[in-house]
Amino acid sequence: MARAKERTAFNGRSQMTGVDVVIPSFNYGRFLRDCIQSVLDQSPTKVRVLVIDNASDDDSVEIASEMARCDSRVELLARRRNLGPHASFNEGIDWARSDYFLVLCADDLLVKASLQRAVRVLEERPDTHLAYGRTYFTDRELPGPETLLQPQETCWRFMTGRELIERFCRTGRNHVAGPTAVVRTSVQKAVGYYRPALPHTDDLEMWMRFAMHGNAAETDAWQAISRVHGRTQSATVADIHHWNIEFEAAFRSFFAHEGAALPDARRLENLVLRRLGDRAYCSGFTHLMRGEQGALRLLGYAIEARGRPFGVLPPAAYLLERLKNRYALRSAG
Repeated sequence: MARAKERTAFNGRSQMTGVDVVIPSFNYGRFLRDCIQSVLDQSPTKVRVLVIDNASDDDSVEIASEMARCDSRVELLARRRNLGPHASFNEGIDWARSDYFLVLCADDLLVKASLQRAVRVLEERPDTHLAYGRTYFTDRELPGPETLLQPQETCWRFMTGRELIERFCRTGRNHVAGPTAVVRTSVQKAVGYYRPALPHTDDLEMWMRFAMHGNAAETDAWQAISRVHGRTQSATVADIHHWNIEFEAAFRSFFAHEGAALPDARRLENLVLRRLGDRAYCSGFTHLMRGEQGALRLLGYAIEARGRPFGVLPPAAYLLERLKNRYALRSAG
């Protein structure tokens, strides 16, 4: 049944087995139908869908309303004004009452049986609260290759929450693909809301909070398809320097709050700052050699992040690691 309200209370409902999927949408009408259908086609997994439209002026509301009329598993919350994506994410957390929960942006798609695979591993591992896989990126309007929509063999790797946080800090990156991240709803409600102060790295900070509560499962199977286009949230981040700033903000937020309880929080925070600085140093040096703009800004960030006086020295360990990774990729190819 379609609804059109500014804010709805979702409390007081009993939990049920299945996956609740919230789909935030703003002027993504051309993607929305395929996105919703990819969730509804996840049989035999029981699903519910809540589309939260942020005052779109295209045909998004009409499409979501039609699908809600045709399928009782689909609900629509149509806002009269755009409250931003975080309000939608957090409204979805309030609404969720099934055992598992997923935030899926309207320009993304789920691969066939991806929810079934994630739910199975979470059911088998009660101490695991986050299951994720690979995302296929495409700039085509249509879904990805047909091979992605066929059944896949799935092998899972398991990490303790501590190992997951260490990996984030060691790489300075977010390797958890948001459209694939199925979480345990009870833990999501305990962890809390997405933080609006992190417009681009809110999910990274969320996964680290999850890691404080239990383990994670990772698979190399394709779990989602993400469309690449000029209106994605990440497309508004101008360059490597700004991405470094966004990543740093997520890590600093985590270690200023939940992560402060870790016994070696200071070591981990320093570790990720050095990694961000190493990456900025290499990027800045490359920019300088090519005569590209932004080199001095990257190098300045690198020196500050890596710490004086040694921040001016080349990051030998980081460069060696990059060379090893390139050699491994060439050998595999």
